[in-house]
Amino acid sequence: MPPPWTRRAFLATALAAPLTGGPPAPDDPFAVLRHRWRDLLLGTGLDPAAEPYRAVLRRTGETARAHRARMRPGPGSLWPDAPFDPPAGITLSHARLHVMARAYVQPGTGLTGDAALAADVLAGLDHVHRTVYHPGTQRYGNWWEWQIGTPRPLLDTLTLLYAEAGPARRAYALAAVDHFVPDALLGDYSGTSTGANRVDLCRVVALRGVLGEAPAKLVLARDALSPVLVHVDHGDGLYADGSFLQHTAVPYTGTYGWVLLDGLARLLALLRGSAWDVADPGRRFVHDAVDRAFVPLIHHGLVADTVSGRAVSRGLTDDGPPQSDRQRGHALVAAVALLAEGAPAAARARWHGLIKGWAARDPAAPLLADPQFDTADLARLAVVLAGPEPAAPEPAGHRLFPAMDRAVHRRPGWTAALAMASDRVAHYENGNGENPRGWHSGAGMLLWWGPGGEDQYGDGFWATVDPYRLPGITVSAKRLADNEGGAWGAPRPDARWVGGVTDGTYALLGQHLKGLGSTLEARRTWVCADDAVVCLTAGVTAHDGTPVETVLDNRRLTGPPRLTVDGVRRAGDAFLPRAHWLHLEGHGGWVLPGGAPVRVLDEHRTGTWRDVNTGGSTRPLTRRYLTLWHPHGTDPEGAALVHLLMPGASRAAVAARAADHGRLTVLANTADLQAVRLATPALTAASFWRPGTVGTLTVTGPAAVLLHRQGRRATLHLAEPPRTGAPVDLAWARPVRRVVSHDPSVQVRATGPVLRLRIRPGTRCRPHRCEVETG
Repeated sequence: MPPPWTRRAFLATALAAPLTGGPPAPDDPFAVLRHRWRDLLLGTGLDPAAEPYRAVLRRTGETARAHRARMRPGPGSLWPDAPFDPPAGITLSHARLHVMARAYVQPGTGLTGDAALAADVLAGLDHVHRTVYHPGTQRYGNWWEWQIGTPRPLLDTLTLLYAEAGPARRAYALAAVDHFVPDALLGDYSGTSTGANRVDLCRVVALRGVLGEAPAKLVLARDALSPVLVHVDHGDGLYADGSFLQHTAVPYTGTYGWVLLDGLARLLALLRGSAWDVADPGRRFVHDAVDRAFVPLIHHGLVADTVSGRAVSRGLTDDGPPQSDRQRGHALVAAVALLAEGAPAAARARWHGLIKGWAARDPAAPLLADPQFDTADLARLAVVLAGPEPAAPEPAGHRLFPAMDRAVHRRPGWTAALAMASDRVAHYENGNGENPRGWHSGAGMLLWWGPGGEDQYGDGFWATVDPYRLPGITVSAKRLADNEGGAWGAPRPDARWVGGVTDGTYALLGQHLKGLGSTLEARRTWVCADDAVVCLTAGVTAHDGTPVETVLDNRRLTGPPRLTVDGVRRAGDAFLPRAHWLHLEGHGGWVLPGGAPVRVLDEHRTGTWRDVNTGGSTRPLTRRYLTLWHPHGTDPEGAALVHLLMPGASRAAVAARAADHGRLTVLANTADLQAVRLATPALTAASFWRPGTVGTLTVTGPAAVLLHRQGRRATLHLAEPPRTGAPVDLAWARPVRRVVSHDPSVQVRATGPVLRLRIRPGTRCRPHRCEVETG
């Protein structure tokens, strides 16, 4: 235990050793690992006098100087604005001390080698330890602060000031870590020790083993990674279809997924070639996950907010750089760059090409100018960007993530991301004062980006958007309480038929929608095609005495909207009793076959990040929105709508699509069946909510069916979104000469005048394929 703090001791604490540096002794494995972790924290091979490092180092020094000036150790805090209760103040205090330590050890900060600064860091560590973070404290508040949030910066600081801290101070700090992060936490893969949290805990225990020269800790941390290096079929972790869930039911690729990927990359790099190298054959699983789980969700360097849970509410704070979809995407990109250093050559070259492509397509926010990056991230990314691999283009195609009710559709020039909810996947997540009004983000929210639309959902979007009119949703206007339905992904609808089917290029997606906190119920289907997403809404019913709407879109604007409706420019709010098509210049358009009522709202909305996150800034933000919605009326009974979203389309293209009545045929749009036929491509897509027949297709159970014809060849894809696993028989009343190929799960029962198939779908909503040659 350190001696009681006094001002004189605080200023006069002697340094145990000068600034450390130079290579470690090769026969000391723990010194090698300490040096390696230091390099992972600070970077190597960079010129501190060159940009962008010079600016980062200068900023580190300025931030450290400000932290140092405001430090006021007291009975319950180290800084007055960071009390130790709640324990987030303990984590924040250690994060600030870590910045100060970086300013001391790194060149170019203006504080390099400042003995008094190092003394202040060590005295700060002593104060927090003596006051609260020691084995005599009973944990209170959020577990994460004690077991992950605090030990991570504490151990990183001890790595940087290893000699300066001295053995006694290191010993008492490590004893505190042992108390709050006992070995038993890694003994069972359950509770909070799963998914990304498990990787973070392994990181803590591994570094504690390095600093304490404890081989058993390193063995424990290494071996405890094994449950993360396999696909899961329920709960937290990565799924075979690329989904990633945390907190049991929340799609979280963009935040907790980043924690998992970055943490694994760091641990693999730390232990590589040592006596504790990760030998589990599942280590290749991490490399496969990059391409299956992460890359499909990154668009021009940002990651879709459909997979970032409550983190979408983390915008501008009073302590730290702002967060956004771009910031979270850049963090993922940096993690991929780190993992690439130890990947096979082919994967490394492929990922380097992707990173260069993402950076090239987002010149407005240069990757190397992101203020979240430290010198180590910048150095790794700079090597990639200067490398020989050509920039990879944005891939086209469709990725469906059935285990997390998410999908991403990409066509040349645009990308769309869909979020749904089911009895497996939460409506939304809130917790720790974050995202209390994200209620409807699983109600068919459809985010999309056309040319130049990369910042559509950044720059204050979540602080100012109307939470009852998120883009694409069908929703009741019934007012909801903050945190409605419970925290941590608790609110889930009693809905099973949610999912879809894809052939990798096109897709049909469906959601049995049940409103959160309301009696709203509807069936929704999206058909993802070449130039549009066809949206079908049917069976819209509610009995709450409040209006129900389908939101065509809610676009954040940087100037007055230039909206055209049926060939006529419109300005201001409006009720359009029968609109056939709408086009918003610089964004895209919408088509309503046959015409339908639409309301237009052009408004400035003001909000603060504090409105949606207790840690957010109170500075008011005002943003302009154009909201388009179709009113289903109050307490509708079986209402319906068909509309098309055409991202990035020109006004002429939208008008032509509306006039081309032969391109799209709506075969059915009811609560039992939703189906369309497209002439180009030759595609038939159907959501069978119940057994039934549409055109030439018949199924004996609820199913999603996609039929794509190319000349005399046709490919049928079927999935069973309810996931019962019961066999489904499909009949196609079309002469078939022969079956070209089919999946093992597909049994061909007859060809000739009628093709008859029996599909044994399993319980994961996987697509099942059969290719035939027609007669």
